[in-house]
Amino acid sequence: MSQISLIVKLPAAEGKGAELAEAFKAAFEHVNKEDGTRYYILHADAANADTLWVYEMYENQDAANAHMGADWFGPFSKSLAPFMGGRPEMNFLTPIAGKGL
Repeated sequence: MSQISLIVKLPAAEGKGAELAEAFKAAFEHVNKEDGTRYYILHADAANADTLWVYEMYENQDAANAHMGADWFGPFSKSLAPFMGGRPEMNFLTPIAGKGL
């Protein structure tokens, strides 16, 4: 199976970007234990403090499904709601070539 990547845009409510970033950090204790998760990186948008980006890469579709279907994922997502300014925009990608693949 091919590796799966996502770039997710997380729009924070106005003035809530830093709080969203802090709340998001709770995911890392879980993600660090996921065997099929290669990268899970939170980024701040350099031009908009109320926009965050998450880059994710999984070994395969099964690993991505395991991440999104994990017991912790639903409650985690709900914990972000007070800081969100809209729905996350998920962009699914298939890596082709590059350093680290």
